[in-house]
Amino acid sequence: MEKLLIIDAHSHLWLKQDTMVDGSPIRTLQPNASRSEFFGEERQMLPPFMIDGKNTAEVFLSNMDYAQVGAAVVVQEVIDGNQNAYLTEVQAKYPNRFFCMGMAWTLEEAEMVQKAGLRGIAFPGHRMKESLHTLMPIFKFMEEQGMMLSMCLGETPRQIAEMAEVIQECPKLKVAIGHFGMVTTSAFESQVKLALEGPCVMIESGGITWLYNAEFYPFPSAVRSMRQAADWVGIDRLMWGSDYPRTITAITYRMSYDFLFRSNLFTPEEQAAFLGQNAQRFYDFKNLPDLPYIKNMSE
Repeated sequence: MEKLLIIDAHSHLWLKQDTMVDGSPIRTLQPNASRSEFFGEERQMLPPFMIDGKNTAEVFLSNMDYAQVGAAVVVQEVIDGNQNAYLTEVQAKYPNRFFCMGMAWTLEEAEMVQKAGLRGIAFPGHRMKESLHTLMPIFKFMEEQGMMLSMCLGETPRQIAEMAEVIQECPKLKVAIGHFGMVTTSAFESQVKLALEGPCVMIESGGITWLYNAEFYPFPSAVRSMRQAADWVGIDRLMWGSDYPRTITAITYRMSYDFLFRSNLFTPEEQAAFLGQNAQRFYDFKNLPDLPYIKNMSE
């Protein structure tokens, strides 16, 4: 079989995690900087070997090369703080390996993101209290500029219906719905079927191993949910995403996709589409590296 092209459609990078969300601090702890204060709890935010608290592009590239992942889309989340400045540097330094999303909440901020060279904007809609309609000027601007929209949604029918309206209002806006439509919740079907609302809407699986963490590897229920989503909207509307680095506190980076091969629910052609071909087409990745398999010392 021809070697698979693998692209990660949902990942995170940051230099420093130090922010406030809903009045609660989220920040790297010392002396163990792989852990963070997170809404009043101590959490293992990074794998324990990342001891400086920095979630850098270079460490991620080492993981990507090891797992033979050619490229990655880097989104943002309010819990990590605004990383626009760092991601602008990453985009300029590694243009063929990363597709970096900015963070913006006003039209002026969106214009700054676009001028900085970032290629899309990510919205953690599941943390928003306001209507998505308040962001419509930004969505219109993004559509005009050919920017990508990454959107993670909450479970409320109101917000999902608002997203459908955005898709109808901005038919040329490329939209990637994150967290595989909150697959373990009642919102799963309605979020996935947003892909049927317009020609430029995709669903990516970032965070699916987190959502099925209680089941653990090889996540058979996650694969069954992927099959269900493919039956609803077609395999060509689905993309793999890891939600790196938080998800690899429990599993390795390679394990965040290779569980798909432990099931017979997808054909090799469907696996290839889901793991990389769809994302390459959607994000227009070019000049990706050839990444040979390197044996582990344990092999």
